[in-house]
Amino acid sequence: MLSTFEDVVLVIVIVACSLLLMFALNLFWPSKRRKLHNDLIGWHLGVLGTTYAVIIGFMLYTVWTNYGVATVNVEQEANALVNLHRLARGIPEPQRSQLRAEAQSYATAVVQQEWPAMDRAEISPASAHISREMWRTLMSIESPDWTEITNEDHALYEMSTLTEHRQIRQLQITEKLPGILWWVLDLGAALTIFSACLFGQENTLLHSIQVFALSLLIATALVAIADIDRPFQGGVHVDDTAFQRALINMQSE
Repeated sequence: MLSTFEDVVLVIVIVACSLLLMFALNLFWPSKRRKLHNDLIGWHLGVLGTTYAVIIGFMLYTVWTNYGVATVNVEQEANALVNLHRLARGIPEPQRSQLRAEAQSYATAVVQQEWPAMDRAEISPASAHISREMWRTLMSIESPDWTEITNEDHALYEMSTLTEHRQIRQLQITEKLPGILWWVLDLGAALTIFSACLFGQENTLLHSIQVFALSLLIATALVAIADIDRPFQGGVHVDDTAFQRALINMQSE
């Protein structure tokens, strides 16, 4: 994924190329001649622009929805971990101390090892090993006390929830828009900007401003889609605040 600086550079390059295309058209096909075809070009630009606006709007909505789902999933995973840590108070020793220590180790592993790996689009097994130990700890409980049995049952439920959200998070690390959709976005951008450049306008400054504004908007939208498309990488990403907060809460209890 590109950094924020690289995103800005990419937007500048797209806008610059759009303006160069407009000036090249003016050089080889003067705007006075193109002006004769403005009715056809304007109709074509209107239809193409409307269609592309719908496509790019839908893509933005899709990636933003996926980003929101990833954020909520991380919050739910961290919340299940804290609940598990609290429920451990109601189970017998030595499993009580083991489970509470393992819960804190899980949060530490996620923050220190998994999040940096996720930023590189890699899946770290750090929390998986701890998760298996937590399962073993819970399954090793043998108690005749009904209160402890009830707490164990609730702890098993939270453990299942934790595991489920962890698996979802790992799937989201590598999820992205299919390549064919990027082809549609890129082709639509190129055709829309080309049509805007093709428009015959005797006032070169006004035409330049129009092309600049359109290309800037399209480039910014594409960069936004690319950044949000992968919720754990890039300039806009889900951070580890939920697990940092969970770790602080567990250490203070």
